Amino acid sequence: MLKEIINETTDAVKVAVEGADDIMGAVTATVKDQVVNVLKGAGEVGTAGIEGVAAVVTGAVRGASQVGVSVVDSTYQVVHSAIVSVSETGGDVIKAAREAAHGAVTATTETGGDIANTAVSAVDGAIKAAGEVGADTAEAAKSAVGGALDAATSMGGDAADKVRNALLASAALPRDVIESAIKGHDSKK
Repeated sequence: MLKEIINETTDAVKVAVEGADDIMGAVTATVKDQVVNVLKGAGEVGTAGIEGVAAVVTGAVRGASQVGVSVVDSTYQVVHSAIVSVSETGGDVIKAAREAAHGAVTATTETGGDIANTAVSAVDGAIKAAGEVGADTAEAAKSAVGGALDAATSMGGDAADKVRNALLASAALPRDVIESAIKGHDSKK
């Protein structure tokens, strides 16, 4: 089911971007539609649920990269759109932040992109989206950091260290919240 969502979203993004004047707008609209469809479908058949958000984000980032859009550049918009869409459907924004960041880093792994800066973009997008919909931005940040680190850890090697270092080095992210999130994530191991 999740693989189907990934493939469907990848194809939808590629089609939406073809001939579009506003590429990021096309990607954002596609992500919103896909998230809404996944969550409505999950409610009807009891499958996928919030995990479908990771699949949509994975597919959207993959699709954007296949049409020449920078993964790092598209990640912020994709994660932001996914979380806002979850909020609009009454879903759990904090869990969505985790799934969206996980999906973005997973897709970047598959495309051979820059996972460290993708993780920063994903966490930044999650924080901004949470703030816009009135959710706890610190909790969204912690959740997104956990999702990004889990995805990087599953890659093996030094991927998780690269993500940790990039998150801590980013001026765009609240350092105290990021430090706390990393410590909390690492203590769960």
